[in-house]
Amino acid sequence: MAARARRRTRRRERSVARHLAVPLVMVLLFAGIAGGSYVALQRYGSPAHEGTCVATGLGTSHRYSTDRVSNAALISAVAVDRELPPRAASIALATAYQESQLQNIDYGDRDSLGLFQQRPSQGWGTEEQIQDPVFSTNAFYDALVTIPGYRNADINDVAQQVQRSGHPEAYRDHETEGRLYASALTGQSGPNLVCTLGAVGATVSPEQVRAELERQFPRSVESGRLSAGLDAASSTAPQLPEHAGAMALVIDPGGDDALGWAVANWAVARAADDGVVQVSYQGRVWDRSVRGEEAGSWGTAEGGSAERVVVLVSGR
Repeated sequence: MAARARRRTRRRERSVARHLAVPLVMVLLFAGIAGGSYVALQRYGSPAHEGTCVATGLGTSHRYSTDRVSNAALISAVAVDRELPPRAASIALATAYQESQLQNIDYGDRDSLGLFQQRPSQGWGTEEQIQDPVFSTNAFYDALVTIPGYRNADINDVAQQVQRSGHPEAYRDHETEGRLYASALTGQSGPNLVCTLGAVGATVSPEQVRAELERQFPRSVESGRLSAGLDAASSTAPQLPEHAGAMALVIDPGGDDALGWAVANWAVARAADDGVVQVSYQGRVWDRSVRGEEAGSWGTAEGGSAERVVVLVSGR
């Protein structure tokens, strides 16, 4: 009796195991598919890499989400506005990526906040000030420029002198992308930054872009190093994409090519936030609607105001 009971129990256990095996296999299969899809999306983005931006150089390229690129553009803009060397932007970008992954977060270790995880208790400013990216970036550069030889010193070592982190070698991991994005966003590598985005689907005012330009490049605008105004898109843009607004923001860098490219790449980096559909400068054009291989670089175009940065926003 006992032996038969044990055999019946084993048969039931084997039956349960067989019935569980199929669902388990299906779960693992779907998990593998989902995992593979996630990896593919992380590596390649959506079908047209929507919502990401790429900078290329030094034999490689790095892709960031649009929120990170927008903050990278702001950090670089402040360096350009202060007329600091591109090296300053490289150091700041490597630092901000290590500290916050280029996100203006409202939390951190102890009382650390913001892009650079600065602490009110250590004199970086009030909580409200540190959460303002323009303020916190200027605070970082205020500290950076006091370090002797920062222009030529090791990026990681200089960043550590500013931040005094508990992980003194961590900034080195982000030196390459810091240099790439600094090169593009300070105008050293021409039409380098490329963003692939979805359609805007709304009407946007070019005044929104001008307001950000004045906020992030205040010294340059006030001094006349940069000037910006509205003009007819039909006469200033080399070509009019579908759904572009009637008015363009036209930015004059005063013949400074590096400054012009800094602003042009900055406008592309701001495209997701400001509804930008086209940016043109010196015969090159970034168009939001372009897809496929052509989306990997700025195109060429003739006409328009070639020596000024022309920014078109969505008109629908």
